Amino acid sequence: MIAAERGAARNTLDAYGRDLADYLGFLAEQADHPVRAETPRLRDYLLKLDRDGLKPSSAARRLSAVRQFHRFLFAEGHRPTDPTTVLEGPKRGRPLPKVLSPAEVERLLAAARGGLDDPDASPILRWRSARMVCLLELLYATGLRVSELMALPRSAARAAAGRVETLTVRGKSGRERLVPLSDPARRAVALYGDAAKALNATAGAGASLDAGPWLFPADSEQGFMTRQAFARDLKAVAAAAGIAEERVSPHVLRHAFASHLLQNGADLRVVQELLGHADISTTQIYTHVLDERMKAMVRDLHPLNGG
Repeated sequence: MIAAERGAARNTLDAYGRDLADYLGFLAEQADHPVRAETPRLRDYLLKLDRDGLKPSSAARRLSAVRQFHRFLFAEGHRPTDPTTVLEGPKRGRPLPKVLSPAEVERLLAAARGGLDDPDASPILRWRSARMVCLLELLYATGLRVSELMALPRSAARAAAGRVETLTVRGKSGRERLVPLSDPARRAVALYGDAAKALNATAGAGASLDAGPWLFPADSEQGFMTRQAFARDLKAVAAAAGIAEERVSPHVLRHAFASHLLQNGADLRVVQELLGHADISTTQIYTHVLDERMKAMVRDLHPLNGG
């Protein structure tokens, strides 16, 4: 249902599958079944998650999958009631997103460019460096989810070369949105394309990097670079930039994109649209960066604060 009617992405389907398998395994241990399980049994399941040491956020996500499963069973007539309607989820605070400063992002980019500045670097090393610079510039310029970035089509490179102002990105549940391209991102895409051509021209380069539909092709099941491979390479760049590896991930750069826009005066609704958030409450986690700016505005602009 969530695949056919809601257009859920593969990653979402996999996550639901894991969460529901855990829930059904628990019911089987209790000699129970989802069409018979009542609210007390689900409370026992939440207690089990707590005993297992799951963080409140992880337990809440698992409960969300279970809720939607029971709503489906009720709506389809498989059971007369929904036992989750009166169930309270685990209390959880909303953590502030990890954010890098603009200076730290620039250090990351400088470290990624290191292989491009070496005149003795081999074509393969120059291509890998150009790919990392392209990934970082696109991520920081657009705030794409890492899954959206990895699955960018090759047409994105043609759009950048043609100086198209925006890219069309297919996000969660198949929703499309337009994201603008910055000049540094366009230059990085062009540099990456040049590095790929140079690598293809070398003897023994193997299959052409210009083949296939993806901007970041790789020998993977999907045909494009995996999120795990990008995250691993990004850790190495962070270490070279003198930034603690645990502070850096593809999602942290998405956070940086949103936070830095708001810090410089962007409208929250615009940032919501750029990030592809269906609900503005999701975007509001970034408003912590506005605190200091709001304090400064009251201090500097309030007519009775000129003392």
